[in-house]
Amino acid sequence: MDRIQAMQVFVRVAEAGSFIQAAQTLSLPPSTVTSSVKNLEKYLQVRLLNRTTRRVSLTPEGAQYLAQCREILELIEHTEISLTDSVKRPQGRLRVDMPGGIAHFIVMPNLQDFYRRYPDIYLMIGVNDRQVDLVQEGVDCVIRTGELDDSTLVARPLGRFRWVTCASAAYLEENGTPQTPQDLSHHRAIHYFSGRARQAGEMRFARGTEKISVPVNGTAAVNETGLYIKMCLEGFGLVQLAENVVSEHLREGRLVEVLADWQPASVPVHLLYPHQRFLSPAVSAFADWIAGLVRDDDSAGSS
Repeated sequence: MDRIQAMQVFVRVAEAGSFIQAAQTLSLPPSTVTSSVKNLEKYLQVRLLNRTTRRVSLTPEGAQYLAQCREILELIEHTEISLTDSVKRPQGRLRVDMPGGIAHFIVMPNLQDFYRRYPDIYLMIGVNDRQVDLVQEGVDCVIRTGELDDSTLVARPLGRFRWVTCASAAYLEENGTPQTPQDLSHHRAIHYFSGRARQAGEMRFARGTEKISVPVNGTAAVNETGLYIKMCLEGFGLVQLAENVVSEHLREGRLVEVLADWQPASVPVHLLYPHQRFLSPAVSAFADWIAGLVRDDDSAGSS
């Protein structure tokens, strides 16, 4: 029995609370994961997990062993890293989850640069707007925008997104250009909703210390940034989103910013990852790379 591998499998099962979920994140057959834990328990002569039809949970001995396994595995990883050039050349699989707007309009246009710098990283990009469970789903790190809820995760600030209100030139030609937020009572918006914010009918503005929310009528709501932008380009109404996501459309005149004196409040962007004594070189490399992109956009928007 490979005890190091058995420890790794046990830790993943304990964190996921499921043999099947652990097998999926480890890319192993469920039978292999189950037999690995059974053999480990047989070797240790102690039960580590309580099994039910729906979930597994730690025994008191399992909880003690889990803490010790995590410490041992982190030390092994740190030792291996210190004896190789992996700090200079980060490598391995890296699973990162992020919102669609960041994936399509920030990460994708710069992805060739990432691979030129880190050719040995196998990047797995998950695109969604929901709150993923990093431990249970085997995600190494996640990018989130907006204010953070209380979390046990480590949060690295990346920068802030300047938001704009805009519409297509055709929409403004037909409906006029609003001069104040109050003028929006005569306009329509494309609403955006997500799992965290289902109230999609308001537009928010700030000028100095003054902040207001204005209800705006609309004919549709979407939960995907690409479709949100496309509907705006087609003249369905006004939208509010990060300036860097639509910078090309604004520059080429396909979209026009309105109410520039009443910009929506800027939005913080963070990279989150689980607490670890030693941060993976691949996570560290990605964090530095994406921070450079967000900081550049932040400084450009505030200049």
